[in-house]
Amino acid sequence: MLPHNLKLVSSAEFSRVMKRGSKAGSRTMVVHAYHQQTESQSSPVTTGGPRFGLVVSKAVGNAVVRHRTARRLRHIALRLSTELPRGTAVVLRALPPAGTADSAQLEKDLRKALARALKKDSSGG
Repeated sequence: MLPHNLKLVSSAEFSRVMKRGSKAGSRTMVVHAYHQQTESQSSPVTTGGPRFGLVVSKAVGNAVVRHRTARRLRHIALRLSTELPRGTAVVLRALPPAGTADSAQLEKDLRKALARALKKDSSGG
């Protein structure tokens, strides 16, 4: 489970990451990443280390599949939280194939997409 200080909780935080950040996709998910460099360091996005938000829609599967997918993504995000710099915000949007993917595949896809999104974000594109 992700501690509260590692979660994006408000719709404003989700919107900020999805509008201002960069995105990269994989077979199982789309990753939106935003590293806040120029705004106030007291912003909610920069406090408490990297922050994660999940979007797992009904397209992924029924409630059981969605919750299982979300649990797997939260567990992977917790492991990644030690590797990302403070002030990084990430929104993980699961695609329908995420419902049938195993944890190893989800982690591989997340790491690859996150690296591409952060590279785009740091280069300004």
